[in-house]
Amino acid sequence: MIPTRPPATDATWLEQHNPDRLPPGLFERRIAEIAAIAGAHPPAPALPRPQERWQDDVIAAEVQVGSRVLDLGCGNGQLIERLQRERQARGQGVEVDPEAVLAGIERGVCVLQADLSEGLSWFADASFDFVILEETLQTLPNPWLMLSEMLRVGRRGIVSFPNFGHWRVIVDLLAHGRMPVTERLPSHWYDSRNIHPFTLQDLLDWVDAWKVRLVAGHSFSDGSLRPLRPEDDNLLAEEILLVVERK
Repeated sequence: MIPTRPPATDATWLEQHNPDRLPPGLFERRIAEIAAIAGAHPPAPALPRPQERWQDDVIAAEVQVGSRVLDLGCGNGQLIERLQRERQARGQGVEVDPEAVLAGIERGVCVLQADLSEGLSWFADASFDFVILEETLQTLPNPWLMLSEMLRVGRRGIVSFPNFGHWRVIVDLLAHGRMPVTERLPSHWYDSRNIHPFTLQDLLDWVDAWKVRLVAGHSFSDGSLRPLRPEDDNLLAEEILLVVERK
């Protein structure tokens, strides 16, 4: 079972993830890398682009026909409806917003109104083939618990999220000293749903720490989708989608 809390007292973890123990010159190299990337890219548009649901196409391709699917933070049930129609999935959604729950039910989707902050205790182990967290993990008060619960109740997890390590986010923070507002993160700090910002590397650290297998990864940036490049995409990817499973 995946532990529900980070290994705060684990000496190995602390040694590997202590920001005060950076190798000599690493900070300078990272700044140089960011400057080179920023110089090779045009400035972001003044107005944000519409927030395309690029993840839906990827998820529909990853989910096998006839799968049992749980969508956490399912909104109005749009994705589950599509999976039921195209992949003959047996779908279940969880959503806290009562208006979105009603909209999902009107679509013909089974939606449970519940708060995800306390986990998924109402679902038994291995109840689903896929558990989906589409742009949801960073909005939860206890994301570590939800990652654990995702792989308790599901055979595989699909997690998509905005990457707060993207070079434009870093440049904006360094240049202006304020929480960034970008084309893919258009909300200001005071009205953002993202209460636990994290980066691709943060989630890869979780994958490594708990021996979770990375099945597939996808990177989205500047309107283009491509396979994940873990060595580059902590700086280059605006949004990420990962498919993971327990070993």
